[in-house]
Amino acid sequence: MTIEIIAFTDPVCTWCWGTEPVLRALQTRYGDQVHISYVMGGLVKDIRQFRDAGNAIGGDPASSNRNIVAHWLDASQRHGMPVKAAGFKLFTDDHPSTYPLNEAYLAARQQGEDLSNAFLRRLREASAAEARQTNRIEVLAEVAAEAGLDTGMFLTAMRDGSAATAFQQDLAITAAHGVRGFPAFIVKGQAEKGLMLPGYQTYGAFREVISLVSQGTAVETTLPKDASSVVELIRRWGSVTDIEITTALDLTDEEWGGLERQVTADPSVAMVPAGNGRFFRSLAPMAGTCDPATAVCAV
Repeated sequence: MTIEIIAFTDPVCTWCWGTEPVLRALQTRYGDQVHISYVMGGLVKDIRQFRDAGNAIGGDPASSNRNIVAHWLDASQRHGMPVKAAGFKLFTDDHPSTYPLNEAYLAARQQGEDLSNAFLRRLREASAAEARQTNRIEVLAEVAAEAGLDTGMFLTAMRDGSAATAFQQDLAITAAHGVRGFPAFIVKGQAEKGLMLPGYQTYGAFREVISLVSQGTAVETTLPKDASSVVELIRRWGSVTDIEITTALDLTDEEWGGLERQVTADPSVAMVPAGNGRFFRSLAPMAGTCDPATAVCAV
């Protein structure tokens, strides 16, 4: 039986970014028993009409940017994912919305779920850890290329209305389930309806719900707590953070500290600073073939 996890999200939501370690740990430990899909919920239609009184976000784009960074940095201290404050300027009067990022994910999904999920991850990195203005179409095209998408197909989907139509469908799904904040999750086993989990959830909370909806049949496995397992994770995901490593392998900070030197000594791994954190990125070459007649390379 496959456990379906439906994640309601927005690419720039900080607690959605903070959930990445948990979702990756679920995929690492449960493998094909868990399938995660995404519904775009559209966090900010227009920052000038948006109001988050608790974090003083909304209204003027410039002051909102300052307060967003403060909120993200505070959240980062709790969820552990990196945030770059220097140079952050997501919202302007010309670009007041996160809706283009939501549509971009759905444009990417036309090229397949794996590619669109890689794009969503890269989009979160670019927004949170690189302070890029990811609601601009030219930046979205750059990120699409970085994630391995066909940029021409991506831009066509962004401009022909198909991505916008798909986003409206996602907004309708979000509303139908009464989701008003992100992240939110539906976890489904054999029951058709599934269980709704609103807000950020720990790995332990997901483990309990998965056991419940699978009636105890889902089997959790763990990788050995060694440097080889860490390198395997980095190669699988391409780019991981400290908290993603410790969550996936159930490592204490001390255990990870003891393995870190071995991991960074591996020539296939690069450590890249990112705001108030860092990424460990794979330098391992990808196997592939290139056809000189068609000028197309495949992996």
